[in-house]
Amino acid sequence: MIQKTSRPLPALIAEVGRTCLCRRVQHASRHVGRRFDDAFRPVGINNWQFTMLMTLAAQASRTVNQIAADLGMDRTTTTKNLRPLERRGLIQIRVDDKDARVRRVSLTEAGEQLLAEALENWRVVNDGIAAALTPAQLEALRTALEVIARS
Repeated sequence: MIQKTSRPLPALIAEVGRTCLCRRVQHASRHVGRRFDDAFRPVGINNWQFTMLMTLAAQASRTVNQIAADLGMDRTTTTKNLRPLERRGLIQIRVDDKDARVRRVSLTEAGEQLLAEALENWRVVNDGIAAALTPAQLEALRTALEVIARS
């Protein structure tokens, strides 16, 4: 349960401004997301679609539930985000051979080709963002984000 405090509102607002992790993560996420969206625009995808395609490239024929778990999303949102990729012929969604309730998702040849194009754009932006940090900061950031995602 959250406890109420007797501290004055201006002091609380100042504290949140100095210490709020949520605000900083959201701000950084929007900034990074915009940079990747700009980089992927020439190949016709956004940063979330790239992430979904990469998840599928890492392991063939994933279930929607597996993809959702890997991306920290719910199944419904994952399915909604997969549909445009399916309509473009970048992925194939089919019924599982053993369980008709399960949907399996895999990259198509067109998806693999588009992903190969997008990877060059990814590298430029990813390296540019990483260059703003020292190697120690970069490793600490990666580690901290993994810890937060697992908690």
